[in-house]
Amino acid sequence: MLISKELNAAINEEIGREFFASHQYTNIACYFESLALRKLAAMFHKQADEERMHALKFIKYLTDVGATVEIPAIPAPQATFKSVEEAVQKSLDWEREVTRNCNALMAMAIEQKDYAAQDFLRWFVTEQVEEEATMGTLLQVVKAAGERNLIMVEAYLVHQD
Repeated sequence: MLISKELNAAINEEIGREFFASHQYTNIACYFESLALRKLAAMFHKQADEERMHALKFIKYLTDVGATVEIPAIPAPQATFKSVEEAVQKSLDWEREVTRNCNALMAMAIEQKDYAAQDFLRWFVTEQVEEEATMGTLLQVVKAAGERNLIMVEAYLVHQD
């Protein structure tokens, strides 16, 4: 095996978190669909797909280095929200947590002098800059529009495609 048991276990936990995020973003997308906010729904369906792809990247890496894949149980995501702002805030908070987790994985790889893992994880560290920026900007737009003017958020997203 080309990876330590400790890092292997930590990556397995991250796989679970990525699948959880995919489910959470799907629930958020469905919430937006229930409000007829199609652009927001589409954005979060796309985010859900991206999170699933992240989990699959981790799985491929583990199999490539001869490690064990053990996907942990995935808790049920939140299904209802008080507001669009709450749903987007939850997404930003989640992305910040993912950033902390990716940084912790990188720190572990550095400590263990696992250069292959560092190279692999660098993509995720960089990806999180974009993920946090996207959710942070969306939250700003949602707050500026307010719950009564969410059609403005939809209009904003039309111009982001």
